[in-house]
Amino acid sequence: MEIEEYISKDSLGRAVQFVEELIEHAEVLSDKPRIGRIVPELANPDIRELLFKKYRIVYRLKANCIEILTVFEGHRLLRVDAFDVE
Repeated sequence: MEIEEYISKDSLGRAVQFVEELIEHAEVLSDKPRIGRIVPELANPDIRELLFKKYRIVYRLKANCIEILTVFEGHRLLRVDAFDVE
């Protein structure tokens, strides 16, 4: 995970802790997959985002699973060309 690599340049322990917190936060999706808002840049009801601190966790609802598409800093715009959203 790129976020973990970046944070680990300053503190490996903090990087590991951050990723664990991020994963724990996203685990709510297993029980409440529609808890996140629809991503404004896409307006697709199956592509949603969950906010964690200053990050956006963008995910896609599928028939039998939730697919995490990307995690990035919230002040940035989503680059829809970075992954397949169809």
